Amino acid sequence: MKHVETLNEGLKRAYTLTITAKDIDARIDTELKAIAPTVRMPGFRPGKVPPNLVRKMHGPALAQEALQKSVQEGVDTLMRKEKLRPAMQPSVALADGYEPGKDAEVSVEVEILPEIELPSLDGLKLERLTAPVADADVEDQVNRLLGQSQRFDDAPAKHKAETGDQLIIDFVGSVDGVEFDGGKGEDMAVTIGSGMLIPGFEDQLVGAKTGEERTINVTFPEDYQAENLKGKPAQFAITVKQVKRPAAAKADDEFAKQLGLQSIDQLREILKGQVEQEHNGLTRTYMKRKLLDQLAAAHDFPVPPTMVEAEFNQIWQQLEAEAAREPDPAAAREEIERDRDDYRAIAERRVRLGLLLSEIGQANGVVVNSQEMNRLIAQAAQQYRPEDRQRFAEYIQNEPLAAAQLRAPLFEDKVVDFLFEKAAITEREVTRAELEAAIEADDDHVHGPGCGHDHDHAPAKAKKPAAKKAAAKAEDAPAAKAPAKKAAPKKAAAEPAAEAAPAKKPAAKKAPAKKAAKAD
Repeated sequence: MKHVETLNEGLKRAYTLTITAKDIDARIDTELKAIAPTVRMPGFRPGKVPPNLVRKMHGPALAQEALQKSVQEGVDTLMRKEKLRPAMQPSVALADGYEPGKDAEVSVEVEILPEIELPSLDGLKLERLTAPVADADVEDQVNRLLGQSQRFDDAPAKHKAETGDQLIIDFVGSVDGVEFDGGKGEDMAVTIGSGMLIPGFEDQLVGAKTGEERTINVTFPEDYQAENLKGKPAQFAITVKQVKRPAAAKADDEFAKQLGLQSIDQLREILKGQVEQEHNGLTRTYMKRKLLDQLAAAHDFPVPPTMVEAEFNQIWQQLEAEAAREPDPAAAREEIERDRDDYRAIAERRVRLGLLLSEIGQANGVVVNSQEMNRLIAQAAQQYRPEDRQRFAEYIQNEPLAAAQLRAPLFEDKVVDFLFEKAAITEREVTRAELEAAIEADDDHVHGPGCGHDHDHAPAKAKKPAAKKAAAKAEDAPAAKAPAKKAAPKKAAAEPAAEAAPAKKPAAKKAPAKKAAKAD
């Protein structure tokens, strides 16, 4: 095999490989000898079929397989000889007009990873903002639990339902006098003012009494999930089976016992530990951002355009999904469109930081071991149906890109922890509000190219619509070392909600199907 370089521009490389017919024929002969002892043909003893007949029977299939293996081997050899580190899967194409028995010419195009000069780790300086847990923080959590654990007692027979009351109802819905699928239910609990049902439904239950029947008139929203009901006026025949009033919940031992604990003091201690974990998470978020800012400010090497494009597409899809859930989706899309260049710069920063952290980790022996990887697979498999979890695990084990994507966040965290150990850290005690404000202030900076903030920091003018906040949810996440092109399986669609009832949870995911074949 010989190769000729046809392009060397920035991080782009292109080559022409020539695989001789002699090499391909030699591989075919080797394969024929390997299978000859197993070939059976009428009139011949097992293993005694003449070579020319074996070639006639299996030659075409073996020739195709030999060509594929020769091309793959040629590309691998090319990468080793030229000492190339592909950023993405190389593009490989067989020249038009190839005929069996002749030399094969193959074009190979690849983007390579840049040479990265590892930074000195001696000059890293960070500030750790710590927020002790105040009693008020714990009581806020207790009160939140009290609100979530609201119970209701039966109201007097003549009591008229008010906002905050709970009604147990049977209902039958109809459009133009015809009942529709999913519009009938029994013993459904409705809390007036909860906003769980379509607009106007709960409001018309105010004043209802136990045993009362009434008709409710509503109009389904234009964006309702059931196509046949969007924007349609409907009637619901309601039977109020019971009106219940909210019972005052108290933070006492009895309340704690309802949660499976022994005392309210034990509950407070558990909640204090949870708040401490939240504060530690905020502290880490702040430190990590400042660490990444220092790394980004000190490095400006070129990054593979295809990795940037893939990363940008991932960010953009997330933003568009958030925009679609806004009250005015069109305005939200216009808003993010105005900042498209900012987000492309953010994608470039994320890729650059991902490559830099990868180099630092590899140079300093940071690894995700097999035990940690198995734990990641087991955790990720929980989002799938029980019968599909083993298939998901096999998918991850057989797909390097999917495995790399799953491994990347933990690898990144371990590299960040390593850098924390190398940094000179000063500590300052703050309140939780001050810590959150410090993180929020970091978000409020206007970020352009070279600003030193990755995609969790949206541009200041982008903070109005919630769609822009989507980029902030993947907390300080540089793009993984693996190609930014996602290899994860698609999610199964959620089941539609029942027409008049609160939305159901999404259906469990299906495990990804195995690929039929890998690309050359």
